[in-house]
Amino acid sequence: MTTPGKDNESYHLPVLLQETLDGLDIQPDGIYVDCTFGGGGHSRGILERLGPKGRLFAFDQDSDARRNLPEDRRIIFLPHNFRHLGRFLRLHEAAPVNGILADLGVSSHQFDQAERGFSFRFEGDLDMRMDQRMTTTAFDIVYTYSEQQLHKLFEQYGEVTNAKTLARTIVQLRRSVSLKTIPNFKTALNSVVKGNPNKYFAQVFQALRIEVNDELGALKEMLQQVPGLLVSGGRVAIITFHSLEDRLVKNFLKKGTFEDEDPSDPFGQSTIAPLLKAITKKPVTAGENELRQNPRSRSAKLRIAQRL
Repeated sequence: MTTPGKDNESYHLPVLLQETLDGLDIQPDGIYVDCTFGGGGHSRGILERLGPKGRLFAFDQDSDARRNLPEDRRIIFLPHNFRHLGRFLRLHEAAPVNGILADLGVSSHQFDQAERGFSFRFEGDLDMRMDQRMTTTAFDIVYTYSEQQLHKLFEQYGEVTNAKTLARTIVQLRRSVSLKTIPNFKTALNSVVKGNPNKYFAQVFQALRIEVNDELGALKEMLQQVPGLLVSGGRVAIITFHSLEDRLVKNFLKKGTFEDEDPSDPFGQSTIAPLLKAITKKPVTAGENELRQNPRSRSAKLRIAQRL
């Protein structure tokens, strides 16, 4: 196999690499899945621990990721959203597998491509589609959603403090001002920014990105498939970057549900046997060395569970 070059490193530094690989407890002849191939850093780490009979299936809905594939016959690239995990693993007669990995969020490459519209630092269009085959962009949401929809979106997905005011302002302005580009969008909303503008627009852009790509919906669908796709003793490792994702992952890996509490079972006496056992009682976070080398790792949380 090839080793990662500078292009791959600049595309996306894999966070919590050794912790993730150790947590997956990789078997040399096993079958593994990287749900978020990206720059290929985690996949390369898995391939290094696999023997000649091992296999790796790499998913990524972003067509740019394909260019990072190593020349290795053990890896099969699937250009699809990981919400279709089970479908394509069964299509390739690969299930059940020994391990599943997902590094959620946006890659450094996606953030740094101005025309993709993920970052408020650039002058591209409000796009934010991870899969460019999709038709709905961030601008479409800004332009067509009702005030109530926008309010809920910014409040729930971005935790924006003045989400209601922001939504109302957008609906008022879009009738007379073009919000299609990032600079226009930011300038038009300048009067409603609360606190640090960078933090404010980071929250706004996060909310739009999650909605455009249905990130939480896709995550739920993927997690629900995991127990049925793992062999007994197989492991799943999920890296999250914000509290909305982490809460879903934490709850599902611990008790098989996405809710903090089951209102029908207030005393936690459910008789449903869990299919997964959490290996990490608390999330694994980056150490000082990694934080210095890769500031993006500061918000990363790794959780691991094992199939019973």
